Amino acid sequence: MANSTLTQFVKEALEKGQDRSGIRSALLTAGWREQEVDEALEAYSDVAFPVAVPKPSAYLSARETFFYLLFFILLGVVAFNLGSLLFALIDKVVPDQLEKESYRAGMLDSQIRGAISGLIVGTPLFLWLARILLKAREDNPALQRSRIRKWLIYISLVIAGMVLVGDAISLVYNFLNGELTWRFTLKSLVVAAIAGGIFGYFITHAEQDEANGL
Repeated sequence: MANSTLTQFVKEALEKGQDRSGIRSALLTAGWREQEVDEALEAYSDVAFPVAVPKPSAYLSARETFFYLLFFILLGVVAFNLGSLLFALIDKVVPDQLEKESYRAGMLDSQIRGAISGLIVGTPLFLWLARILLKAREDNPALQRSRIRKWLIYISLVIAGMVLVGDAISLVYNFLNGELTWRFTLKSLVVAAIAGGIFGYFITHAEQDEANGL
């Protein structure tokens, strides 16, 4: 955040018609750090107007932090349980011959029940919260500048990207090791589809925010 005294000085200098490069040079000569000066100048739009026009700034509120954290937690719950359900179905369709039938059936049934329970509870809550946040951004476009939203989008991109890379590495490793089975390949495709869907969705939003200068 720019120093309030510095920001006020820049505001008054701009309103008196001083050139931005001249203001920057004077402040650097006076001993202000380059980053501080650039932040203060960036706070005001470079438009022709009698007074300095402030740029819209990002903000952070406790209420939004709560909603966005809950949204991304629920996204993780839905993604995990969807993957768990699909994994269990793959294990049923393509069984491991080394596992005992009774043990496999009991474990898979328990896994399927757990995954379905997670999806039944998590999916409606996730969709409901996603709708609320989308409507809030449509009603108030300023919410697009939420810092917590931007940070969580990029954190999700990092996690999804790491999962995709790890999935690809595992697939190649098993192929080179001669242990690539249909069961493993199908599970790898499930991971790629879920992580890839999340990555694609959020990278689109990140690019839109960058294009809009948010």
